[in-house]
Amino acid sequence: MDVRKLQKIVVAALEDIKAEDIKVINTTKLTSMFDRIVVASAASTRQVKALAQNVHDKVKEAGGDIIGTEGEDSGEWVLVDLGSIVVHVMQPAVRKHYNLEELWQARPSKAAALRVKAAEAD
Repeated sequence: MDVRKLQKIVVAALEDIKAEDIKVINTTKLTSMFDRIVVASAASTRQVKALAQNVHDKVKEAGGDIIGTEGEDSGEWVLVDLGSIVVHVMQPAVRKHYNLEELWQARPSKAAALRVKAAEAD
């Protein structure tokens, strides 16, 4: 399945169940393992699980492949591996702690660049 079509299905599935702060990160220039990372927040463990399940179901209905899912037991962070897209559904505290958006940016944020410059100066 085309990555753009798969991305639309994923984002729509997340929006269906009111995911918060959905971010799509294009990783094609950063890794050959996958083309996109989608990160979304959920207000509770129940919503995290429901969002991940909805992504799974909608992709399956559209004929897409599910490589695997991880984290359903705890419900704080569920990863859905779709091959070319990896979906992370997280509770806000977990998302803030791991900060995947900054980790996978092609260019570091200004704050990260300042931290690197400060470390180099020491």
